[in-house]
Amino acid sequence: PPGDTAGCTFCHTSSEERCSTCHQRHQFNPVVARKSEQCKACHWGKDHRDWEAYDISIHGVVWQTNKWDPTQFDLTKKLSDADYVGPTCQYCHLRGGHHNVQRLSTVYTSMGMSNADRGAPLWKEKRDTWVSVCDDCHSPRFARENLQAMDEACKDAGLKYTETFKVAENLQLDGMGEPMPKDLHPDWAGEHVWSLKIGAYHDGPGYGGAQGQSGEFRMSNCSDIERICFESVGYWMTYIFKGMAHGSWNDATYCDGSFGMDRWLVKAKVASEQARRFTALEKKAGINWVPSEFWRKGDWMNELSGAKIVKEFPGKNIFDLCPEPGWLDTH
Repeated sequence: PPGDTAGCTFCHTSSEERCSTCHQRHQFNPVVARKSEQCKACHWGKDHRDWEAYDISIHGVVWQTNKWDPTQFDLTKKLSDADYVGPTCQYCHLRGGHHNVQRLSTVYTSMGMSNADRGAPLWKEKRDTWVSVCDDCHSPRFARENLQAMDEACKDAGLKYTETFKVAENLQLDGMGEPMPKDLHPDWAGEHVWSLKIGAYHDGPGYGGAQGQSGEFRMSNCSDIERICFESVGYWMTYIFKGMAHGSWNDATYCDGSFGMDRWLVKAKVASEQARRFTALEKKAGINWVPSEFWRKGDWMNELSGAKIVKEFPGKNIFDLCPEPGWLDTH
């Protein structure tokens, strides 16, 4: 819905292609575009905590305390010639003034939110690039040790998320999710697929949908335990990855990073236990629980594509309506 997506669309639309997003329309000056705050408008928040992680790291503190001193940060120089006392966002991510951020990005495998062997040969180029940036000021050994620390932290976080996910998955398969997908407003594709069903990894009638079809990682109109799973990986696991990547270790631990994942794992287990106890008691008492109507209506969901498909194309989903493979990617 428009109100919910405003914060997304202002960053994830044409602003990504405009020079004035970073250089400012009325002040088209490279000096402005070299300041870390220029990235702040978009790169912050729970699910992409770049600015916060940088700002409270040692690098961010060096920037904040010295940025007014041209002898420490001479922003009139090109990035490739800069003699900074510490790195800005641009120094690392726009290395030498190169404008393709992905070329020198150290982000891989879904912002650190997926279970992958980050030391695998597949990522060697990314890891070597990371080290090549850090060793402008640090030794290559120091850079690789910090990179390994980040990888180990992400691996640990992945184990916690997997366990949290499994608690919700078992509840769903046992028919005790409250509510179940069939009791909810249709998702964006016009179907009732479990929100945490990810492609072919979770197949079978208990999840809904066809083989290989993914659910919608919902932030609304879903059971509380599914929202807990989303926040565990989308928020707290991001804190861990971004915190370790930017040298903000408090973010990775106390500030809802690792500690947050611990709490949400317990919350998922408690929610599962309560659902199972209630189901047993209702069965014993002969109570047939019926989900409230607001689940089926889906507050604020009628403006999304799922409702339109169900209303105008009964029995079809959004994939049935695509004239050719890949159509969704461009429409």
